[in-house]
Amino acid sequence: MMLALALDALLGEARRFHPLVGFGRIANDVERRLYRDDRGAGVVAWGVTVAIPVVALVAFRANVGAPLAFAIDVLVLYLAIGRRSLGDHARPIAEALRANDLAAARVAVGRMVSRDVDALDATRVAAAGTESVLENGHDAVFGALFWFVLLGAPGALLFRLANTLDAMWGYRTPRYERFGWAAARIDDVLGFVPARLTALTYAATGDTSAALRGWRTQAPAWDSPNAGPVMAAGAGALRVRLGGAAPYHGRWEPRPELGEGSPPDATTIDRALRLVDRGVVAWLVAALVVGVASHA
Repeated sequence: MMLALALDALLGEARRFHPLVGFGRIANDVERRLYRDDRGAGVVAWGVTVAIPVVALVAFRANVGAPLAFAIDVLVLYLAIGRRSLGDHARPIAEALRANDLAAARVAVGRMVSRDVDALDATRVAAAGTESVLENGHDAVFGALFWFVLLGAPGALLFRLANTLDAMWGYRTPRYERFGWAAARIDDVLGFVPARLTALTYAATGDTSAALRGWRTQAPAWDSPNAGPVMAAGAGALRVRLGGAAPYHGRWEPRPELGEGSPPDATTIDRALRLVDRGVVAWLVAALVVGVASHA
């Protein structure tokens, strides 16, 4: 874990060819070939796209020596996590907001969120950026670390591919309501425990009482069973107000309010990144303590 996180800090996201980009292309090709408007087709497509690479990794790793297996673990986890990438995408939003350049801030936040950014004012841009940092703290960092601890490199790969496929097929639209059902539900199952550990991490490394209060009272109203605890606890930990109506596809969609305290601004994005970083340190310390204790 420490080596993978060190590689991530030094190298960041792969520039020329990131495996997740290649995976996205494969998923699009599978969708073109297997798409039918029913759940069964979605289950088969998920198996082809996610299960086959994971099983292949398990088989390959089982047939190599320990040093190569160790190297595979480090490489796969490095490719699965995106802690530095999270900052690389979020900091330009904060910098543009500090410079009062709303147009640049909208462009930057548009690289992280799917809402209609042209309709966002400075406060809503800051909110969108902060929400994305908090949610991706789970999706791109803690979720991958959890499954790596549980199942090694295959676990990290399983979580990251399933999470990516959910982002592609897990929409409640006429096209994906049935075909994307498996991708959405499997991602919910895989993310259930790590999402709550992420929420607990935010509570432990931020304003604990406000985070737990938001998790208890606000998370149940959120559509996603996993994003709700993560974002409610994160907003509370930062003592900031997030959530609320957001523009999607030309109209404003109602969303529950999250958190408490001040409205978000550029500094809130920076604070959210530091919250994730403190959580990573806490997870590494916990893993080190457990590892040492288990070998004592």
